[in-house]
Amino acid sequence: MPNNSGSPTQMERVLAELRADILAGRQPPGTKLAFADLTARYSASQGVMREVLARLTAQGLVESRPQHGFRVMPLSVPDLENLTEARCLVEPTVLRQSIQHGGVSWKSEVLAAHYRLEQTPQQAPEDTGRITEEWAAAHAEYHQALLSASPNRRLLAIAESLRESAELYRRWSVPLGREERDIAGEHRGILHALLDHDADTAAELLTAHIQHTTNVLLKSDNRVRSDPSAII
Repeated sequence: MPNNSGSPTQMERVLAELRADILAGRQPPGTKLAFADLTARYSASQGVMREVLARLTAQGLVESRPQHGFRVMPLSVPDLENLTEARCLVEPTVLRQSIQHGGVSWKSEVLAAHYRLEQTPQQAPEDTGRITEEWAAAHAEYHQALLSASPNRRLLAIAESLRESAELYRRWSVPLGREERDIAGEHRGILHALLDHDADTAAELLTAHIQHTTNVLLKSDNRVRSDPSAII
């Protein structure tokens, strides 16, 4: 029965809490999600937890393993490295095309998107380990604007698909790398190079921006250094 009271149901509350814990890294990648632990931690019944886990599985944050139950979606190092390599090949190329073909209207759109990003709080005041949904949307809008003047719609679509595939990695990199990274400064650097019509510098900065996310995740667990096929 739908909830018409305006307050969240138990399922909605638990879904929001567990999702926030996953995105903030409090439930780290690859963590086994045992029903007994979850029902105690989130004060929920097993029935509610089953529904919550099913929804998070559909969202790509949790995976169900036959005979092993549920776990937080692991971060595969080979997949992360392959995805980063693909993004570093495609996105700077599309950015170069945007700078070459974009005019005043495009630059105005990029400036507006950057302003919205800078004015949007990155972390929630009540949960500084998690980025806000508003910031995530503004961040996506800014990166989309950077590439939007490319006349090659095929390459642009590939770039957008790669960025979407990296969303979970990007979410996890914020709490893991917040003490060693100036994300806002990285965004400003790309913007200034773009406004100067300096395609080489803009492409280099975008490549470094993408690679930095990967570096943060790879450094987050010492096991990765000794076993490149390990799960973070």
